Amino acid sequence: MNPNRHEPASSSSTAPDGGFLPRAAGPSTIVARLTGVRPAEAGVVLLSAAYFFCILSAYYVIRPIREALGVAGGVGDLKWLFTGTLLAMLVAHPLFAALVARWPRRKFVTAAYRFFIGCLVAFWALLWATAEGSDANLWIGRAFFVWTSVFNLFVVSVFWSFMTDIHRERRSRRLFGLIGVGGTLGAILGSSIAATLADRIPPAALLWFSVALLECAVACVRALERRGGGGGDGARDRGAEELDPASRVPPDARAIIGGSPLEGIGRVARSPYLLGICAFMLLFTVGSTFLYHIQAEIVSSAVTTSGGRTLVFARIDLAVNTLTLLTQLLLTGRIIGRFGVGPTLAILPLVSMVGFLALGALPALAVFVAFQVLRRSTNFALSNPAREVLYTVLPRRDKYKAKNFNDTFVYRAGDQIGAWSFAGLGAAGLGTAAMAWTMVPVAGTWLLVALWLGKRQREMAA
Repeated sequence: MNPNRHEPASSSSTAPDGGFLPRAAGPSTIVARLTGVRPAEAGVVLLSAAYFFCILSAYYVIRPIREALGVAGGVGDLKWLFTGTLLAMLVAHPLFAALVARWPRRKFVTAAYRFFIGCLVAFWALLWATAEGSDANLWIGRAFFVWTSVFNLFVVSVFWSFMTDIHRERRSRRLFGLIGVGGTLGAILGSSIAATLADRIPPAALLWFSVALLECAVACVRALERRGGGGGDGARDRGAEELDPASRVPPDARAIIGGSPLEGIGRVARSPYLLGICAFMLLFTVGSTFLYHIQAEIVSSAVTTSGGRTLVFARIDLAVNTLTLLTQLLLTGRIIGRFGVGPTLAILPLVSMVGFLALGALPALAVFVAFQVLRRSTNFALSNPAREVLYTVLPRRDKYKAKNFNDTFVYRAGDQIGAWSFAGLGAAGLGTAAMAWTMVPVAGTWLLVALWLGKRQREMAA
């Protein structure tokens, strides 16, 4: 006879990854079931999302200034500005890695953001002191273009390095997509601030919004350090994945990582796994650069007015942001949790293969718009968070040093390879359709790399 036959039924049920959700359908239960966030994790998730919100808002506020200053010297300047950006990345990475080697996490993350804040104040003073259209203003604009291109990748890379350090592997699969919602909302707000105020105040004054938002990001970093939520090697302690996220930060999260400023480059070169991530980044950026150039040809021929082109791009951005936001809120964590990192990473190469095939068969505006919306939203909502999960199974030095090298220099190197390859194929006489066809085998190779990375990540996590 069962001695517990008169006891009431349990008021909780098991969550897919081992946690417990209350059976009663209260507000917190509904939120947990929709998003995958447990009540004890809510504070850390909100702070992480707020952190991402601040840094992407800070970038999107000043992005239009970069674009305007970048074209001030003519379209011919752009290839040299991108080359300058690549060289700047090569200098910036070892400088950041030197900070990582010598200071604890909270100090070098804060120092990185405060450095960019100081640069923004300096650029504001220079732009304010020079007349628009002058030679001095033109060179300041070129410097600002290169600096902003470095700033964009660096602040996001540091953010995701921090996330992979404080969120364990299993938790990252559930939560990284949801944390990305903060970045999507931040991009929308930053763009809205710039669009609303650009013709009402001097453009340089917008830099102060970015300063304030970066300082808020620093405050989020400090709050997350106080709250804890993991740290150390993501592959070392599986049991720690389920700790209360408000638990004390382990001692190794405050330890100095050590090593040399060039250690990240060496570790990428010696690790097949990190080289795989490097290849994934290169293939993505090469395809993106080709699509960017194809976009210029299709849109310029299909839409003859500047206002009409602006409308097309605005509608694309609106569709991308809307689809990304809905996917991040409701699907990303479920897809990664259900199918794993590899299949999730493979979705974007698969979309790219189909899209480039369609563009090769029919290089029309409608086909391009549909492909661009699907590709960008898939990248933001699925590929980005899944790619960051790859780093959760690595040692802390790889999360900051090797990851930063891949996210910055390798990313911009892909831009350069794509731009010069497109120019070379164009000089050989290939048209828009043929250019699209050349990207199909590239996307196929990218698909195989994604599946291999997922397999290796699963083995390392186990």
